[in-house]
Amino acid sequence: MALSSMLVVTVIAVAVGFVGTCTLCLDRRRVRHTVAARRERVRELAPYVGAAGFFLLAKFLTSEYSVRLSQRIGWNITDEIYAVEGEFVAVLQRVVPDVTVEVFSALYMFGFPYLLATAPILYVTMSSLRRFKELLVAYLLNYVVGGVALYTLFIAYGPRNHLDSVEGLMYDFYPQTQDLTAAIADNTNVFPSLHTSLSVVVLLFAWRTRREFPKWFVLAAIVASGVVFSTMYLGIHWAIDVGAGIVLALWSVAAAEYIVGSIEGERDRRSVERDGELATDPETGD
Repeated sequence: MALSSMLVVTVIAVAVGFVGTCTLCLDRRRVRHTVAARRERVRELAPYVGAAGFFLLAKFLTSEYSVRLSQRIGWNITDEIYAVEGEFVAVLQRVVPDVTVEVFSALYMFGFPYLLATAPILYVTMSSLRRFKELLVAYLLNYVVGGVALYTLFIAYGPRNHLDSVEGLMYDFYPQTQDLTAAIADNTNVFPSLHTSLSVVVLLFAWRTRREFPKWFVLAAIVASGVVFSTMYLGIHWAIDVGAGIVLALWSVAAAEYIVGSIEGERDRRSVERDGELATDPETGD
């Protein structure tokens, strides 16, 4: 019951943030253009969305097998991480006021899916769908490399599970959240931090589209920064996990641009440039 309740709360929170952001960042011109061209856009995006859907389904169906495989062949690097990092997370929890637990718990639980869901919807309204395609490919690369390959090869327990000096703050204050997080990921899946990598991916794309969506860039910067910090403060990830997540994000964005560029060629680069030009027009920009 706790799982279904948390899922409903998460969906509602993300939906409220999503609607508010779209109201703030999208103008009527973009919405009208997107609706008018919906059939062409669906056909153009179908291969990318289909590939993403297939992978996520395969990952879901094989998740238990992946965990068992990791237990057989994975290298437990928890002690190595602690040897390098020490008590950093414990110190962080001591210096940050306890009154912020609720804020950072909300950012971790709701801010993260809000970022992932809102970014592609904004980019599907652009004249060119290239940013949407690159974002989707970057998402996939994060899950393939981080969520499958690295999580299988490396076993690592977060600081809350390894150190007596670190508390699982979110789970202590809101124990019902543990049902939802446990249903999504195993407690050995901390290196790298996918919350970090995917949040940074969204932030990098928000930076690249700041001319088209300046308000979205500000929102994404605030939420992504909060999500990244919360992963450590709440005792879920080590700082090394966060660093690895940032590296994964930078690589995945560069790789996604190269992959989509190789597939699409130059055919929609002019549309990307046109989006930027429209954003600087005071009568048409958002």
